Amino acid sequence: MSFLFGELSVAPTWVPAVLVVTLSLAVGFLARFILLRFIRYWQSRDRKLFKSLEKHLRGSMFLFIPLLLIRVGVNYVHIQPESFQFIITTINIFIILSFCSVLIRLINVAQDMLFIRYDINISNNLRARKIRTQIMYVKKVAIVVLVTFCLSLILLSLPGVRKFGTTILAGAGVAGIIIGFALQKSLVNLFAGIQIAFTQPIKIDDAVVVEKEWGWIEEINLTYVVVRLWDLRRLVLPITYFTENPFQNWTRNNAQILGSVFLYLDYSMPLEPLRKHFEKVLSETKLWDQQTQVLQVTDTTEKSMTIRLLMTAQNSPTAFDLRCHVREKMIEFIQQNYPQSLPQVRATLMGPGVAENE
Repeated sequence: MSFLFGELSVAPTWVPAVLVVTLSLAVGFLARFILLRFIRYWQSRDRKLFKSLEKHLRGSMFLFIPLLLIRVGVNYVHIQPESFQFIITTINIFIILSFCSVLIRLINVAQDMLFIRYDINISNNLRARKIRTQIMYVKKVAIVVLVTFCLSLILLSLPGVRKFGTTILAGAGVAGIIIGFALQKSLVNLFAGIQIAFTQPIKIDDAVVVEKEWGWIEEINLTYVVVRLWDLRRLVLPITYFTENPFQNWTRNNAQILGSVFLYLDYSMPLEPLRKHFEKVLSETKLWDQQTQVLQVTDTTEKSMTIRLLMTAQNSPTAFDLRCHVREKMIEFIQQNYPQSLPQVRATLMGPGVAENE
């Protein structure tokens, strides 16, 4: 390369610079092309891994490789001394940013591979949900640490920062205390998130009842949690909510869940036909996990009796569908065979003669 630029010493000063940039971009395109071809060639060995690599590394490597080449080539270009340091510093900053981007994308590839190994789209997914929750939180913390480290390297690459490093560090200590007080709630949320990630009162895809709303844990972020409600609304809560307030977790230790259906019927309704039909409804649906089926009269009033139907399902969404299915089939059975046993109000009408005899 020195021979090449030696030949160009008689050329205008901007020609070597343009040549360095052009060659670097060309090598970047070539390296990107070779990398993607290599990934596609090896997809037959582990398609999921290389598909994730192709997805995440498609753009980042194109910037990183040319920047390295430009950093080497700029030493062979005649540049004014007062501009040389500025250009070197700028290129170093972009190299650090590009390298940080590559590392973040590789972290995303590692997350994809772990998510494939711990699949939550199975019936008994308790262990997978535990590990996924930890993976997601550790990934977010790792990205924050990585970005902080890269920003530190950028600051240290600035001559002014290195020269006055001691003064800046002392000032940063005082500023850190002030910022710590100002961001006290955010720091509390951060440590609460670490606590939740490892003690796990909640996990990804847990069925919970919070703020009198029922839904599933969809996201656990550094400072907040997103709950996907049954009607597809999203309830966003600070992460400290789950360490400071009581809430219901229906799938804390097991994905299996017990569902209930209540029927309010007249006393004329015979229970045995109702019980047999309930068993028939459960045996004909795949939503039931064949573990629990109970029909009980749990309450009585002066007008009706309360019948509770209990059944289990593999997880909370299935349990909700099963409850709706059983409720529809039982009401349909009563309407067709015992319509007189639906809740009704009785009244006895007495004529004038009866009243006079009394």
